Amino acid sequence: MSRPIAPTRASTVADLVAPLTGVDDRGIWFEGGFRSWADHLVDAALRAGVVRSWLSEDRPRHVGILLANTPEFSALFAAAARHGFVLVGLNTTRRGDALAADIARADCQVVLCGVDTRHLLDGLDLGGTRVIDVDSPEWADAVATSEPAPLADPTPDDLMMLIFTSGTTGDPKAVRCTHRTFATSGPMLADRFDIGPRDVAYLSMPMFHSNAMIAGWCVAVAGGASIALRRSFSARGFVEDVHRYGVTYANYVGKPMNYILATEPHPDDAASSLRIMYGNEAPARDRRRFAERFGCRVVDGFGSTEGGVAITRTPDTPDDALGPLREPTAVVDVDTGEPVPVGTVGEIVNLSGPGLFAGYHNDPDATADRMRGGIYHTGDLAWVDDAGFLHFAGRLGDWLRVDGENIGTGPIERILLRHPSIRQVAVHGVPVEIGDEIEAVLVADGLTGDEFGEFLSAQDDLGPKQWPHRVRLVDELPETATFKTVKRLLAADTTPPTWVRDGRVYRTAT
Repeated sequence: MSRPIAPTRASTVADLVAPLTGVDDRGIWFEGGFRSWADHLVDAALRAGVVRSWLSEDRPRHVGILLANTPEFSALFAAAARHGFVLVGLNTTRRGDALAADIARADCQVVLCGVDTRHLLDGLDLGGTRVIDVDSPEWADAVATSEPAPLADPTPDDLMMLIFTSGTTGDPKAVRCTHRTFATSGPMLADRFDIGPRDVAYLSMPMFHSNAMIAGWCVAVAGGASIALRRSFSARGFVEDVHRYGVTYANYVGKPMNYILATEPHPDDAASSLRIMYGNEAPARDRRRFAERFGCRVVDGFGSTEGGVAITRTPDTPDDALGPLREPTAVVDVDTGEPVPVGTVGEIVNLSGPGLFAGYHNDPDATADRMRGGIYHTGDLAWVDDAGFLHFAGRLGDWLRVDGENIGTGPIERILLRHPSIRQVAVHGVPVEIGDEIEAVLVADGLTGDEFGEFLSAQDDLGPKQWPHRVRLVDELPETATFKTVKRLLAADTTPPTWVRDGRVYRTAT
């Protein structure tokens, strides 16, 4: 396998892209068509010429992008990187006033949409923000008559993109992602997975989110590989595209592997070209099954859009662990900030400072809260085992108070997923007079209350306070565009439970 071609000294996205300017044998695959990197970067320069002509120099040069995963998105990202403006990834699942608020909060001068997203902006009060449909004759004419924009000379700390958080625990925040954020991670992952010119990286996670751009686009560019784009994730489409394009590397976040595993296996899956599936938040069971089905390596990491902490799995990391605890990462008591003993749940922090975190745009209070005490707070809970490996225990907002004890939801969810009939699970708290009761919301096939109780009784590592007080069976869990479960919607749902616990028996709720 050829080694990555990106210069190891790359400190900006512009540096990463530069070696591809003359490459005509690799590029972007999309819906059966191909565009070489050389032509794609010419496309980027022409688009930058149009966009820059519309931007006022007296305001932040922020350009909102409300698009599916298309070559236009990729070209505009390259345009921003090389020609001096900031891209704002707008979530295509946001609606109405919430979407308008995102656009305003991000100081967008222009919003670029497409034929399949234009309707999302209809009727919204966007002030003086210019809206352009990139599938329209107006855009085509502007690009056709444009002069290529001059190259900019960004620094590593220059703002590259605003990426909104998923909003699983509240309103999304616009994370300030610098050139350094992308230029650090892309080459590191390309080198780690030996991504080179013969590889094809598959992007089906939404490109308005960090996972696709940092763990997908930048990895491919750093390795000099081609990219195969899909407008949006499809489980069946994933399998088809792997075989169609000869995909060797793909990224994920959340539940996609679970959905892919539910599709009918293809006879050639085990002999597919796929080498690496990289992402985060996939259960160990899904990782094992996916690796077996496609004959590939699945690597699950830990990180966030903010970039304050990154935890890397090692070959000896247990399936249910995140990776080894290494300085300056620590697990501390939520109240005192002191390191917690082995086996005790605490918050994951970066004791050395912000890491790659450059703050939230137009939200100084949230930025200050994330960096209180001069250390970076992830808001994620974990505990450390005797061997020094970190185990995820949920979000701070997921912390339940049961019989006077703090209980994390993550360990309970991992145990429940051991049952072969349970496909997805979300555990959350239901407030009662004193503390919380545990509710497990399950997507399960043919599971009975008796079977569920018997299964829990056989789990030696499920503590007595971790048994769900109630269980609700559903067809699907509410999720974000990045396939993360939105637990606040479950907590607000007043639907009665399917079963309630009586000792160690689950009975139909009455």
